[in-house]
Amino acid sequence: MKKYIFLTISNLFIFLILPMTRLISKKIYDKYVLPKILSFACNSKPINYQRKKIIPSATGFVVELGVGAGANFRYYKHEKILKVIAIDPSSELNILAREEAKKYNIEIQILNQSAENIPFEDNSIDTVVSTYTLCSIPNPDQTMREVYRVLKPNGVFLFSEHGRSPDRFTVFIQDQVEFFYPFISGGCHCNRDIKKIISNSNLEFQSLDTTYLPGTQKFLGFNYWGTAIKL
Repeated sequence: MKKYIFLTISNLFIFLILPMTRLISKKIYDKYVLPKILSFACNSKPINYQRKKIIPSATGFVVELGVGAGANFRYYKHEKILKVIAIDPSSELNILAREEAKKYNIEIQILNQSAENIPFEDNSIDTVVSTYTLCSIPNPDQTMREVYRVLKPNGVFLFSEHGRSPDRFTVFIQDQVEFFYPFISGGCHCNRDIKKIISNSNLEFQSLDTTYLPGTQKFLGFNYWGTAIKL
């Protein structure tokens, strides 16, 4: 019963309340409403469970794409990492990320920019992390080319992303909501083929798993996670 109540309420927000709020004032929505919505949505129990599967594997110098409010910081292993360079174009979320880093004593450097241009030398980074980010980057293929470029040989790309479903009906819904959903969700495109985007970068998958996350709207909940390596 609780599940259906949650899904009903979330549908009401996704298809009515949030679009209307943004129509009333885009400036207020983007500055005050959207950061809170993203922080709440990206800290659900199923999503945090996915984060715990990959983040502890990060080592050395780490670049985290689309760091958001810093939801991954609690899962890094201090003894395994040297520094986290966090990339995100949202000034509002950067403020929240700094607060979160202090809470978990993570040494970070925040770059307020898009991940389509990673400002580091070739073969210089040990680990790149992306959690629920490739869906919203304007040019994910360019971002993944940058990931490949900056990773050291045998460097690892750790990812947990939502994207295109293998189910025809769900894909139909994903494609239909494209005309409005990115505008209320910080640019999120829920129909992107994450496996294809990563494969196109020439990284080699070490592991790749998929599932529908429980307690999540099906068109938003098909999850990919795993590791890919630069050979």
